[in-house]
Amino acid sequence: MPRKVMEQLILETVSRQMKAKKAIRNSQHGFTKGKSCLTNLINFCDEMTGPVDEGKAVDFYLDFMKTFNSVSHSILIEKLKK
Repeated sequence: MPRKVMEQLILETVSRQMKAKKAIRNSQHGFTKGKSCLTNLINFCDEMTGPVDEGKAVDFYLDFMKTFNSVSHSILIEKLKK
């Protein structure tokens, strides 16, 4: 059996199993048919602008160091212990 045909059969089988077992959440964009980095960015923007439109404060960090420094370390340690 040619390699490409075998790859396609394996892909279809694994994809069907993952869908049946609900192993991939709807929020997954990478490596998901019909979704891309663009759909992920659009979804992210929608999730961030909704609360802002409602007048709520939203923190968004591109730098993980700032993210961890903004969280109470004692709370973070307790969460990590669970």
